[in-house]
Amino acid sequence: MTTRAHPRTPAGPSADPSAEPTAGSTTGSATRTRTRARILEAARRELGRDPDCTLADIAKAAGVARRTVYVHFTGRPALVEGLAADAAEAVRLASEATRAPSPDAATALARFVLTLWPAADRYRVLVHLGRQDLGAHRVDEVLAPARTAVAGILARGQRQGAFHTTVPPGPLSRALEAYLLSLLATADAHAWTDDGPTATAAATTALIAAGVDPDLATTTVRRLHTAH
Repeated sequence: MTTRAHPRTPAGPSADPSAEPTAGSTTGSATRTRTRARILEAARRELGRDPDCTLADIAKAAGVARRTVYVHFTGRPALVEGLAADAAEAVRLASEATRAPSPDAATALARFVLTLWPAADRYRVLVHLGRQDLGAHRVDEVLAPARTAVAGILARGQRQGAFHTTVPPGPLSRALEAYLLSLLATADAHAWTDDGPTATAAATTALIAAGVDPDLATTTVRRLHTAH
């Protein structure tokens, strides 16, 4: 009597190092979170290097398959929105960290710029991508906490006589914003001889633009930087 051989169960697809774990497990959720963060970090770097880079370029930089990128993001707009969401959270946290009022408005403004600058520098790719990929309304949402905080500091500083009163707080806040964003843009344009504008340079120039004496601005920022 001949014994019929049972067909062997297929071993399954070959292992894909970028494949997502099965949904529903704690390990799988943590892995998906790490993968998403890795993709966003790669996107931040690659889009900063080349705003026209493809999702395939980003996937390669992140060390995942392109289909894995699509598991987390439906396309480039969703990926840029992911960066914007991270930037918005960083702006919110920086604004909250400097919410405690300072009796000296010049010190408050310098502290705010020093606190916000690392996040601004990290997400400076959005300076180039923001209007094109996000739209003006979304950019306004991302920057709203910072704009509110700075306008409040400027209003207090004008009442104290620390800042010039030629321009009202709201428009002056937007002018300072444009100035600081232009400093960020110069870093990518290689207009600086070192690694780019530092937080102390940004804070000092913000104070001077608001009407603080240059020597006092330099001293104020240096004092805060040293204390930090």
